[in-house]
Amino acid sequence: MFLKKVDGPRAVTLPDGSVMTLADLPAPETHRWVASRKAAVVRAVTHGLISADFACRRYGLSEEELDSWQRAVARHGEQALKATSIQRFRDDPSPETPAILPPVTPGVIAPEEGEDLPETPE
Repeated sequence: MFLKKVDGPRAVTLPDGSVMTLADLPAPETHRWVASRKAAVVRAVTHGLISADFACRRYGLSEEELDSWQRAVARHGEQALKATSIQRFRDDPSPETPAILPPVTPGVIAPEEGEDLPETPE
C-alpha cells in the first residue's frame, strides 16, 4: 500500500480522545461557513494537524478571520462560532474606540479639543 507523503502529522488525537485527520476537514472549495466547519478548522490548527498559514491558503481565509475564530473559541467555546451568537459573544470594544459616538449635525464642524462650541442663533 502506498501512502502519499504529507507535511505534518496524518492524524492528531484531540483532548476528548477522538482522532482527527485531514478527511475530517471541510472541502477546500467550502464557501458556506457554518459553525461546525469553522470549529473543525480551528481544532485542526490548534492541535497541530494543519498550520494556520495552510488553513488560510486552503480555504481562502484572511489571517484576521481565522484569528477571530480562534479567539472566539478560546474565550467562549465553539458555540461562539454560530452566526446567531455573534452579538452575544462579540469582542469588547478597544479602549481607544468610543462606545457611543457624539451626534453629528450636518453642516457643523466639530470644535477642536478644549475649544468651546460656537453659539447657535435661536
